[in-house]
Amino acid sequence: MSGNELRFQAICQVTDREKLPPKVPSRLEELWAIDVFTLSKMQACLPKDVFKSLKSTIQTGGKLDVSVASIAAAAMKDWAISKGALYYAHVFYPMTNFTAEKHDGFISVQGDGSAITEFTGKVLVQGEPDGSSFPNGGIRSTFEARGYTAWDVTSPAYVMETDNGATLCIPTVFISWTGEALDKKTPLLRSNAAMSNAATRLLKLLGHTEVAPLNSSCGAEQEYFLVDAHFAHSRPDLLLTGRTLFGQPAAKGQQFDDHYFGAIPERVQVFMQDVEERMYRLGIPAKTRHNEVAPGQFELAPFFEAANVASDHQQMTMTILKNTAKKHGFICLLHEKPFAGINGSGKHVNWSVGNATQGNLLDPGDTPHKNLQFLLFCGAVIRGVHKYGSLLRAVVATASNDHRLGANEAPPAIISVYLGTQLEDVFDQIKQGEVKSCAHAGVMNLGLPTLPEFPKDPGDRNRTSPFAFTGNRFEFRAVGSNQSVSGPLVAMNTILTDSLTWIADQLEAEFAKGTTLEAAAYTILKAVMEDHGAVVFGGNGYCQEWHRMAVEERGLPNLPTTADALPILQEKYIEELFEKTGVLSATELKSRFEVYAEQYIQVIEMEAKLVISLAKTVIYPVAFRYLSELSGSIANLKQIGIELEKESAEKVAVLTQFMSDAVSKLADALGKHDFSTIQDHMQYCAKTCGP
Repeated sequence: MSGNELRFQAICQVTDREKLPPKVPSRLEELWAIDVFTLSKMQACLPKDVFKSLKSTIQTGGKLDVSVASIAAAAMKDWAISKGALYYAHVFYPMTNFTAEKHDGFISVQGDGSAITEFTGKVLVQGEPDGSSFPNGGIRSTFEARGYTAWDVTSPAYVMETDNGATLCIPTVFISWTGEALDKKTPLLRSNAAMSNAATRLLKLLGHTEVAPLNSSCGAEQEYFLVDAHFAHSRPDLLLTGRTLFGQPAAKGQQFDDHYFGAIPERVQVFMQDVEERMYRLGIPAKTRHNEVAPGQFELAPFFEAANVASDHQQMTMTILKNTAKKHGFICLLHEKPFAGINGSGKHVNWSVGNATQGNLLDPGDTPHKNLQFLLFCGAVIRGVHKYGSLLRAVVATASNDHRLGANEAPPAIISVYLGTQLEDVFDQIKQGEVKSCAHAGVMNLGLPTLPEFPKDPGDRNRTSPFAFTGNRFEFRAVGSNQSVSGPLVAMNTILTDSLTWIADQLEAEFAKGTTLEAAAYTILKAVMEDHGAVVFGGNGYCQEWHRMAVEERGLPNLPTTADALPILQEKYIEELFEKTGVLSATELKSRFEVYAEQYIQVIEMEAKLVISLAKTVIYPVAFRYLSELSGSIANLKQIGIELEKESAEKVAVLTQFMSDAVSKLADALGKHDFSTIQDHMQYCAKTCGP
């Protein structure tokens, strides 16, 4: 069957598809977190002392009292069984960007042959999946298979319901027998703890006597494409790689700007409502839904949460989107650039830090030029992004994200900070040595008495900035839609830890000289802007003049491909950063470089092999058949005296030969394997086998 016939068949199937009836949405109060073992559920079923101990661990980061685990396990099991669960799973996040889980039954066979349900504290606290079969970057050999999962009490357990039943899911970390982190969660927890310690030290130097434990917060917007399954199943490239490897742009794409924020198609809204119901049941705060810029592209945005919980919820969101799409006859594409020529999909990570006593430490207030606390924390971010911008580029480096960065509202590979008009002016004044005022936003007057006046924001937004301040948080816009948010969060927490420690050291040195707090703070901030202000940029990140200026005048690195960016993880100063903050050991950091480099090579080679296969088995036969038909048409028309130009046949023949030559060249390139280093192999893939 030809491609046109397959497409026509798919159109008929889509047209005749029976609509899923929209469900009447349940009230939020009836849905919210009903499948989560929340604090309120713990309080209802646990003894007071056990609940108090667990609550303290969750809210303050205190040490887990293992003696309470057995009581907690029994209560958790009873709750899960009451919801229909017969199995439990330690859920963890290996270095694949996906979720892993091993299911075990609540079953213990007795000596008399009977069976009972059982779930002990030991089983709750620790599990043992295979440690060698997951990506480990050389930490574990195949014959060294032992690995451990350990209960992360700070992220709540939940019951995941599917058509095949319900399972109690317990968030865990995943470590090797020798103690190295094999997952995404362990470094994230470490980075939060390190940031909390550094921020607490600085806040106390600023005069605060009561400082609650700090945490980073995350609100990760999720962009995605929906394609009808009938169309997707006719495209092996879309199914296997998440993007089209062959094709041409549609006549109507996004050039009319009519899809963005347009009316959500009825079928898509039914899908969205189903997704949101599942998310609400799991306590995931879905807040916003809308059409994105490209046709068939949509966005889901959650409310802010603690970074660790938000990271777990992000993994669950991706799973829910994919699984729910299948039930509605869609394929959900999370690839960063599934179609050329239109917008790709990102996962903008909105990030801030705060606690219960001082609140959001990146909130400038009404007079940011006088808010020393905010200025120092914001200055710490500026310093961190300038010193470790290459690290931020490396943690968003994947083969798929390389297609997206640099156009269509995706930021360029040059990492800069956008502060907005008001804050950029304040920090410019600090650099000049005297802060007198800050510009106020004023009021928006729309010129109509029926429309209300409302306050303007103090600064506009910059869609081309990779790291933009957006009112009371920073938005890391370079993160890819298919990525775990843990890596970017680890990097941001760690560079902030380094900068807060440096600022605290400088403050103590100034205090030793007898300098007042205000004078010391402005001295430090002036030094930050003199040494690191080059990273602040408020203009068009796409223009070539900025690219030239950023590299030649400001010394900012431009790392366009993953092959350029990932080797940063091997730099000595990056190794020292992670070791001194206690976030990653040298061995753990090296393992991540090895894993991500290998994944990059595998993706490039897989796509190249698929290009060769599709060309030989799908495109060539059609081209040759078409050439035969054209030749026959020319001969038949000549018999009745009608001349037909041979140009079209010759053009098809030339194009077919050109493709044949290109495919042969690509196949030869794939046959090369003698590389001295994995960096050389990545560069070869980027320049020879890549797009």
